[in-house]
Amino acid sequence: MIDHWIRQHINTQLRMILFVTIFIMATGNWALFQRMAEIYPIAQGNLVFLTSLTALFTVLTALFFISVCHGKATRWLLALFLIIASQAAYYMDTFGVIVDVVMIDNIAQTNPQEFAGLLSVNLVIRTILLGIFPAWFVIKYCPSPFGIWPELKARLGLLSLLLISLVVIVGPFTAGYASFIREHKITRFYANPTYTVYSTIKYAAEALKPIKKVALKLIAEDGVLLEPEAARPELVIIVVGETARADRFSLNGYHKKTNPLLAKQHVVSLSNVSSCGTSTSVSVPCMFSALSRKQYNKEDALNQQNALDILFDHGVQVLWRDNNSNSKGVATRVPYEDFKTPTLNPNCEGECRDIGMLHDLNKYIDARKGKDILIVLHQMGNHGPEYYRRYPKAFARFKPMCMTGELKDCTQEEIDNSYDNAVLYTDYFLSKVIDFLKKYDHDHAVAMLYASDHGESLGERGLYLHAAPYAIAPKEQTHIPAIMWMGQHFDYRNEQLMPYKDYPLSHDDLFCSLLVAFEVNTKTCDAKQEMLMENLELKAAQL
Repeated sequence: MIDHWIRQHINTQLRMILFVTIFIMATGNWALFQRMAEIYPIAQGNLVFLTSLTALFTVLTALFFISVCHGKATRWLLALFLIIASQAAYYMDTFGVIVDVVMIDNIAQTNPQEFAGLLSVNLVIRTILLGIFPAWFVIKYCPSPFGIWPELKARLGLLSLLLISLVVIVGPFTAGYASFIREHKITRFYANPTYTVYSTIKYAAEALKPIKKVALKLIAEDGVLLEPEAARPELVIIVVGETARADRFSLNGYHKKTNPLLAKQHVVSLSNVSSCGTSTSVSVPCMFSALSRKQYNKEDALNQQNALDILFDHGVQVLWRDNNSNSKGVATRVPYEDFKTPTLNPNCEGECRDIGMLHDLNKYIDARKGKDILIVLHQMGNHGPEYYRRYPKAFARFKPMCMTGELKDCTQEEIDNSYDNAVLYTDYFLSKVIDFLKKYDHDHAVAMLYASDHGESLGERGLYLHAAPYAIAPKEQTHIPAIMWMGQHFDYRNEQLMPYKDYPLSHDDLFCSLLVAFEVNTKTCDAKQEMLMENLELKAAQL
């Protein structure tokens, strides 16, 4: 009876919408179905409710398509949705990621080199079979509407039928849906392509919003240098790591010797540090901002001074060297050098190596005698998924290795080994940074701080890479390595920090730590310092 009604009242354009809906649900929503099955295991008698959930998401997707696809634009919008769904499904199924606003921002900032690393045969095949070919079919065979009023009548009829079906789907399981909506709201993030389209529109709305010319908000205006003419100037290097996770550093107890050189350098590994975000575009500006993780938003951070700006205003010579994508707006007002190409980086073999950022750095320092200096080195680090490209062949110590960006084509051992080899190269790089600073230890107060921007999932619970929403991000993406080394004339010594190496810290602590290190006294950091000192004293008493 329903089939007869559909044939009689729903024109072929609406049939095409229903066809595309079912096609996308069947081919582009495995991540959604997997998520639902994890919440409601079939073995525990949840098959009927899972069927109801599947029907619910299908009907909601159909309602979305019917709402936005009208007239001659229908074929083109459906074709676009098919391509979007095929792309989103590939990354969701392959890496377990969610395509939210943060992920869209990451995609928008992806450079050609990073994009090339994400290309694969499977991606091309999937795009053609599940995206381009069905999109061509829709463009070619989707008919035009047969008139305004007949079209409106048919759409209203189908909308009514779908709304009634929602009542039938949800009605018998009201208690189950009440629990689902209350406790598992994040499941909707996996709905493809509706959540992807929503995230894209939200991102575009923010990106296209007229830029208000506002004066840069000044932070810590009361800042005063405590020792403007110190006997020895400060020389601090901050290494901003990329995609490194704390549990893969042997300094933190990892069973593989991934830090053989740092283990000899008398460093302090802070083992309980959390990131501000799960992506570079969030964590890097956040860690240098006065805003905490809970306060942070991109617009506010870009429109106010960060730690580098304040130090620069107080006479500190600041330099940012980048072997990653860019500084994400942090180094907009300080000297910036791009080491992603052979123009400045002499260590480029296939890709430019982090070690190249030390090239001629001595000339920069020697030209600024008597000046406080802060140098930021932004690593390529463990940038995935092609971890095997992140280190020279000499560092391929752990074998066998995953030699592709298609992580699901590799064993867990191969993925781990490739990732760990990249950590081994970071160990080498950081050791060289310390060796470089030791040359200035006699006439400068020298120190190095390394902190990764975020962590990485390597297949745990089916997740790969990073950028998961922070509320549900696993610890592998938020628990980051942080390492400190200090020379003989620095205000603090390694021995003083060692008792507190397991104290809970985060990116939120970097802003005030930098100002304190360069002896900029400001009320902005008073509360932070008092809280930190109280907690450290409590920790010391417990020890």
